Amino acid sequence: MDSNYKKDFEPGFSPLNVCEEAARCLLCHDAPCSKACPAGTNPDKFIRSVRFRNFKGAAETIRENNALGSICARVCPTEKYCQKGCSRSGIDKPIDIGRIQRYVTDFEEANKMKILEAGKKNGKSVALVGSGPAALQAAVSFNKLGYEVHVYEKEKVLGGMLRLIPEYRLPNRVVDVEIKRIEDLGVKFHTGVEVGKKVSVEDLKKKHDAVVLAPGYSYGKMLPAFENNKYVISAVDFLREVKAKGGAVKVPANVLVVGGGDVAMDVVTTLKLLGVEHVTDVVYEQFKEFKASKKELEGAQKMGVTIVDGYVPSKVEGNVVTFAHREIKAEIKVEADLVVLAVGQYPEVKGLGIELVKGEVNEGKPYYTKDPKVFVCGDIAHSAYDKTVVGGVRTGKEVALYVHAALGGK
Repeated sequence: MDSNYKKDFEPGFSPLNVCEEAARCLLCHDAPCSKACPAGTNPDKFIRSVRFRNFKGAAETIRENNALGSICARVCPTEKYCQKGCSRSGIDKPIDIGRIQRYVTDFEEANKMKILEAGKKNGKSVALVGSGPAALQAAVSFNKLGYEVHVYEKEKVLGGMLRLIPEYRLPNRVVDVEIKRIEDLGVKFHTGVEVGKKVSVEDLKKKHDAVVLAPGYSYGKMLPAFENNKYVISAVDFLREVKAKGGAVKVPANVLVVGGGDVAMDVVTTLKLLGVEHVTDVVYEQFKEFKASKKELEGAQKMGVTIVDGYVPSKVEGNVVTFAHREIKAEIKVEADLVVLAVGQYPEVKGLGIELVKGEVNEGKPYYTKDPKVFVCGDIAHSAYDKTVVGGVRTGKEVALYVHAALGGK
């Protein structure tokens, strides 16, 4: 059952394929692809390097700009960012930037390249709370600036939300390799430490010059009508269990999924790869306003997932859910052996001394809080680019600069 779950959903490029794809690049002088990358990974530069067979240079460009380059290569919704800006779109189709980046980062790993280097120590230290994408990138950015960096993670494993992304999209092995690179720089990781309970923010403030909170959206929302229902599980809990067990889980033959974002697409595709015969996804949005990436949606449809758009839950009776259409007089009733709710996530900030407005810290400045020694990054940062891995990388890079300036750096 778990062999399909672990199998690559989208194979990487061969050496010939990657060279052919890079050769399609128009070598734009003012490259729109790089302008459209939230993390500033600079795809025009690394594609140019690949085009001239300089894979080492391409790897250096990626890694120096994005500490999670291997991860972003696999999970970034490139059709929304760099590939959307690609000038080649007006001729035929955009350059497959994600798979070129994946080839280069695989080359980097295969050749055991060590690109990242620690900065000269400045005698100051920073505490990062959480170990998701934003915190991992921030750890590298602070390290480059000379800070001693300590990362505090409440779980026993590092990676945060990266550990929820299905194995077929993001293997745990890739996450482990990325984290090992960061650890080799001298970043100290502390697992099983829940800040706000086991350790207080005040304790961290006494030990470090600054504290950066990056708890992430790690809890699944539960609609009132579905609460305390033995047939219901949140998408976050479902994906976390499947990933932790490598796909070796028992699932029934008839599953209902509620929700239409990228997480919902991860759930329905995972269910199909696990061998579930009947997977029905009922979505609030109509297809014209769908939130999930086009690639993820098309992938789910190719797997045979039944997707019903434009309906909202109106009644829940055990494992029978009734839905009403948003605009027309229509109703459907679905009986399932398991119901997976993918209607959003939220962060847990109890004990961290911060307040959220619509899920974000909103103090008028993007990374500040009321406490001059406490900052935020990642999903809870006000005006965060988005709730994706690449968005987290962006906030991790930026918060390091804000903190560095606040501590007297240039």
